[in-house]
Amino acid sequence: MTALDSAAAPVLTREKTPGRAASLWRRLRRNKLALTGTILAALFVLVALLSGILTPYDPAQPDFDNALAAPSGAHWLGTDDLGRDQLSRVLVGVTASMQVGVLAVVLAFVVAVPLGLLAGYFGKFADTVVSRLTDTMLAFPFLVLAVGLAAVLGPSLKNATIAIGISQIPAIVRITRAETLRLKHLDYVGAAIANGAGNGTILFRHILPNATSALLVQATVGIPSAIIGEAVLSFLGLGVQPPSPSLGVMLSSAQPFIADAPWMAVFPGLVIVLATLAFNLLGDGVRDILDPRGGSR
Repeated sequence: MTALDSAAAPVLTREKTPGRAASLWRRLRRNKLALTGTILAALFVLVALLSGILTPYDPAQPDFDNALAAPSGAHWLGTDDLGRDQLSRVLVGVTASMQVGVLAVVLAFVVAVPLGLLAGYFGKFADTVVSRLTDTMLAFPFLVLAVGLAAVLGPSLKNATIAIGISQIPAIVRITRAETLRLKHLDYVGAAIANGAGNGTILFRHILPNATSALLVQATVGIPSAIIGEAVLSFLGLGVQPPSPSLGVMLSSAQPFIADAPWMAVFPGLVIVLATLAFNLLGDGVRDILDPRGGSR
């Protein structure tokens, strides 16, 4: 090839392909509901982290001169029967809800994922024992089991977190077991076994990373369930104890004043609805963007 031919020849360059993060972000932007849920969930987490800075008043300090004051410029969400600022109490209540939502799910995953891997991979006796224990726990509805455990452990935010976390274990065990049963029969796992990989390597390098998508979706679904669970336990007196603020405690204390001061119940209830809706939309979005077929939608 002459120098002239070389100059005329087209220069071949490698086309840049978007990375996985960019591809996931593009799918998320296409799903408006999921994007809305992501933004709302991020706002709730941010509020939980900054509640100590954002609260305009001491959430536990009574002001009897302003008891049952309607929403105004001084108290945006009004006050309760003791004159405590509702906005400050709602902000701190969001912190308790997010704390339980995250920690309960983490506790459930720490216990449930190893059990699901054990049952799905080894089968036989391990599968029988884990499956029967899981079926026994699933015989009780989530909230019934959480209330029973919290009643046994005693009323406190820590015990409520433990009770809700234990109540979420069965669902995560079943998902982990199902994913393990599916993945262990794939070719790349068989190739790893043929190459002499041990059980630990197969489980934690080949199976668990590929089950992450399903588990991540379950985590985003478990958080709103934990938020509702904390509100129910606190409402029943088994979670956060007064005078510490909690959305459930605020709803419980609002019952006698629902006719005269409806804002005492409306705003905490609305926050619970928005928080659960945000994380449910986020869960739907995570499921869609992690779906291998999502790029074609």
